[in-house]
Amino acid sequence: MLTPLETIKKKRAEAISRIIGKGYLSTKRVYVGMATCEIAAGSKGVMEVFSQAIKKGLADVYLSQKGCAGRCNLEPTVEVIEEGKIPVKYCKVTPQMAVDIIERHLKKGEIIKEWIIK
Repeated sequence: MLTPLETIKKKRAEAISRIIGKGYLSTKRVYVGMATCEIAAGSKGVMEVFSQAIKKGLADVYLSQKGCAGRCNLEPTVEVIEEGKIPVKYCKVTPQMAVDIIERHLKKGEIIKEWIIK
């Protein structure tokens, strides 16, 4: 039987493991618009590209959904936030564009200026 202090230490270690496992401490964050209108515009396919890349080893990236931004004419949208940098919002993202965002922006640090919301 664990002492109260040992129980607390065990719970803390489990919580830290979950935080790290979910990517909450990553220096790069990717938010894919997944409101109803964005899903209708094709964001599920975009989200799947990012999800698969992370499963295949894309490191230090936290992936999540975001809600409606009120910019239906620009959907699907993807926001990339990197520690110490200004957030970048891409618009009208297709699954192929998502692949390019992964390769060029997330891996090489290149902002794809022609795709960003101005």
